[in-house]
Amino acid sequence: MEVSASVRDYFIHLVKDVFPNLTTEDPLYTVLALGSILIIAAFIYIIARLLVRPQIASWVYKSNNKWDNALQEHGFFRRLMHLFPALFIYVATPVLIDDEAVMHGMVIKSAQLYMLYSGLLALYAMLSTVEDVYNASALSRRAPITGFIQVTKLAFAIITILLSISLIVDRSPLLIVSGLTAIAAVLLLIFRDTILGFVAGIQIAANRMFNTGDWIAMPKYEVDGEILEIGLTNVKVQNWDKTISTLPTYSLTTEAVKNWRGMQESGGRRIKRAIYIDVHSIKLCDNDMLDRFSKIRYINEYIDKKKNELRAYHRDYSIDESDLLNNRKLTNIGTFRAYLEAYLRKHANINQELTLMVRQLPPNELGLPLEIYCFSAEKEWVKYEKVQSDIFDHVMAMLDLFDLRAYQRDGHLSLLAHREHSAYQQEAKVNARQGADNSAKQSTSESSDGSADESADERTERSVNTPAEPHSTPKA
Repeated sequence: MEVSASVRDYFIHLVKDVFPNLTTEDPLYTVLALGSILIIAAFIYIIARLLVRPQIASWVYKSNNKWDNALQEHGFFRRLMHLFPALFIYVATPVLIDDEAVMHGMVIKSAQLYMLYSGLLALYAMLSTVEDVYNASALSRRAPITGFIQVTKLAFAIITILLSISLIVDRSPLLIVSGLTAIAAVLLLIFRDTILGFVAGIQIAANRMFNTGDWIAMPKYEVDGEILEIGLTNVKVQNWDKTISTLPTYSLTTEAVKNWRGMQESGGRRIKRAIYIDVHSIKLCDNDMLDRFSKIRYINEYIDKKKNELRAYHRDYSIDESDLLNNRKLTNIGTFRAYLEAYLRKHANINQELTLMVRQLPPNELGLPLEIYCFSAEKEWVKYEKVQSDIFDHVMAMLDLFDLRAYQRDGHLSLLAHREHSAYQQEAKVNARQGADNSAKQSTSESSDGSADESADERTERSVNTPAEPHSTPKA
C-alpha cells in the first residue's frame, strides 16, 4: 500500500507541475492517468515483443527438446506476452484512478477480459502442442486424442465465456449456470453434433476402433481412403482419388464401416477372384493328355501319384481300364486345379502361412467358377495389383494347355456356333450342288439316248414309205 501511495503521489505531483489547479476528482486527471497507463502498457508489450520473445525463441531452438519447439510454432510465447500489459493495466488502474471514477470499473473489467482471453489463447497453444507431441509418439497408433483435445478446448471456451458474462454483469458464474437450465433444450439442439461426436470419440478411443492413417470404406458416403483426422464433430478422409471427404464423427459408430487396418497389420492381403470355365471344355483325361501333363514340373509327382492310385483301384476291383463305364479317370479341370494350387505354393509373393486354396464354386449360366483364394505378401496397393495380375495372366495362358476354355459371353461360343452353322451350310450347299450335277448328268444321258433311237426309227420309216423315183432319160 505504501508503494501504491508513493506512486500515486508522484504521479499527482507530475500532473500538477503541468496543471497546477488540477485535482484527482477532475475528469481531465482520469483521462491523463488512463492515457499514461495505456502508454506504459504499450511500451511494456513492445519491450516483451522485441526483447524478451526473441531471447525465448533462441533458447527454444538451442534446446534438444521437441515440445518447446512445438510451443514456439503454435505461438504460445507470443500469446503469453499479451498478459504483461494486461496485468500492468489491472495493477496500475487502482493506484492512479479513484474507485469512484466512472472509468475505474470499466478499465479493470477490460483488463480482466484481456487477461482471460490471452490466457485462453495461450492454453489453446499448449493443448495443440500436447496433441502434436502425442501424435508424434508411438501411443498415437493406439488411440487418437484429437477429439479429446477439441472437447477440452470447447470446455475452456465455455468457461471463459461464462466468466466474461459474469464479469460484465457483475454476477456469480454459478448464478449464470443455473439460469442456463431454462434453455437446456435449446442448448442440446445447438450442441447435438458436438455431444454425439464426443460420445463417439470416447467409444472410438476406448475400443480402439479407428485411428489416424486407417484405411476405411463407407459405401453409403462413397468414402474409400485413409483417415486424416478424427475431430470432435467431423472426420476427414482422403480418398484414393485425392479428394477429401468430411463425415460426422458419430457416423463411424452408427454406420457400417470397413476398416482395413487388420489387413495392414497382418501378413498379407487377400486375393479372392474366380475365372469362369466353359463346361463344354471339361472332359476326362486320356493317356496322351496325362503324358503331356506329366512333363509339367509342378504336377509331375501329382500325376504319377494319381496314376498309381487309379491302377490300385482298378486292380482291387478287377476293373479293366478299357471299361469306360466303370473305370476311373482324371479330369482336365481337376488336374488344372491341382496345378494352380502347386503353382501358388511355389509363388514367391504369396504368403504360405495364411489360407491358400483353389476351389470350385457352384456353376451358373456363365460356366463353372474356379476361384483362387490366397494372400499376397505385398500389401501395398500397386504391388498387390501387380502380383494379382501376374497370377491371372498365367492362369489364363495355361488354360489351353489343359484343353480348357474360359467362358466369354457373346465371344468364342458365338464364334463356334457361327462356324458350325457356316460349315453346315457349306456342306449342305456342296451336297445340293453335287445332287444337282448328278441329276443333270442323268437327264442329259437319258435325253441323248432317246434322241438317237428316235432318229433311227424315223429314217427307217421314211425309207420304207417313200416310193422310188422313176429313171428319166435325159433329153438330147
